[in-house]
Amino acid sequence: MVLSFSEDEEKFYQRILHILSESSHLEGCNEFCVDEYISIGELKLNLAEKNVVIHDAEVMLTKREFDILYLLAQSPGRIFSKEQIYDIVWQEPYSGDYNIVMSHIRHIREKIEDNPGKPLYIQTVWGIGYRFNKNLSSSL
Repeated sequence: MVLSFSEDEEKFYQRILHILSESSHLEGCNEFCVDEYISIGELKLNLAEKNVVIHDAEVMLTKREFDILYLLAQSPGRIFSKEQIYDIVWQEPYSGDYNIVMSHIRHIREKIEDNPGKPLYIQTVWGIGYRFNKNLSSSL
């Protein structure tokens, strides 16, 4: 499957790559930083500390898991293919190994979902990819 991107989509992905590659700038954030937290439903991402809290309990994610969750959570409803997720998070061209992205998504779901078999946060769009549920209440 070959995907082509519009100019706006390409700019969006380049922005994400820039944010992820410059993620060290978040470590110096304080209360004046913009977008230091993403809060959707019971899920809270602390961008400065790169941690996740769900139901008031901290969840331990790897860096890649956090980056995938952050990518999806910052654009609820937007569908990302496995190739796009790989390109953005790994910051290299997609190698064709679908299993690595699927495996990371599964691990994230096991850690954040009450029922990983029926995920609330990360939804599968069959034949296309994944998206973050846009129907949850959020406060950015």
